[in-house]
Amino acid sequence: MATTRTADARLPEVRTLGRAWCEARLADMVRIRHLEERCAQLYGEQKIRGFLHLYVGEEAVAAGVMPQLQPQDNVVATYREHGHALLRGVSMNAIMAEMFGKQAGCSGGRGGSMHLFDKATRFYGGNAIVGGGLAIAVGLALADRLAPRPGAVTACFFGEGAVAEGAFHESMNLASLWQLPVLFICENNLYAMGTALARSQAQIELTAKAASHGIAGAQINGMNVLAVHEAARQAVARVRERGGPFFLELHTYRFRAHSMFDPDLYRDKAEVARWKEHDPIDRFAGQLLAAELLTRADVERLHQDAEREVNAAVAFADAAALEPVEQLTRHLTAQD
Repeated sequence: MATTRTADARLPEVRTLGRAWCEARLADMVRIRHLEERCAQLYGEQKIRGFLHLYVGEEAVAAGVMPQLQPQDNVVATYREHGHALLRGVSMNAIMAEMFGKQAGCSGGRGGSMHLFDKATRFYGGNAIVGGGLAIAVGLALADRLAPRPGAVTACFFGEGAVAEGAFHESMNLASLWQLPVLFICENNLYAMGTALARSQAQIELTAKAASHGIAGAQINGMNVLAVHEAARQAVARVRERGGPFFLELHTYRFRAHSMFDPDLYRDKAEVARWKEHDPIDRFAGQLLAAELLTRADVERLHQDAEREVNAAVAFADAAALEPVEQLTRHLTAQD
């Protein structure tokens, strides 16, 4: 199967996309960044406990893909899913309350950072198991085929570390064999926890693995929201119209450690600094300023709006109630 690459030179000009669209995409990334950075701060203050995996640096992926999806589509994500949930329409209040373990959280305070869930927006996780969402995505797509729900797409996000799991090949095989409408979105940030891709995979062209199952794919610059937008637009349309799967490999990078427990000793600080020069927010803001679609005051306003939203979410989570002790045994058996 063919592998295509979306080069920056072939991308639509920001002026043709229009000010409103461009401002919305920048706002999406800024909202994610402010949410994530505040979560890091709150973790240090022990307001957020347990595991916490941040998306800082990878915002262009969610901001480029999520607007292509429609309300009837399904979304399956990983344990680094806060940005996906936010742009899917889960309120920041519900996300922050879940981080705090409060009953008003989107998972009732029982899931925490890695298990965000929202039935109303068809957001099916949040999954702490590496590669665990792949089989779920195939199941959702099969259910849509049998229901039937024509035109529904299941978008499945996962990291390149999941490609080493048996569930990856089992899921790709069934999606291809049954021609299920799944958009597989690999967020390749080069490191599965502390292991570099080249140290664990003999074949680092991940689209080749998809091709081995008869699934076409594309390799995309995941630090460029315009590249992600254009690739996702084409991929979603293809899956929706043809009904079969497609594989997007998005080359991105996390600026922070794998998790808040990770000392981040496996990569050189100079490498991180080089990637930060390609910060998707700064890059896109610079393009919009150069095109005179936004002013510096406009960009600052987006940051201020995001900060106000985060402040309100923290206040909401702080004031929210914990689940009563007498209800803690609920949802533990089928009859509950």
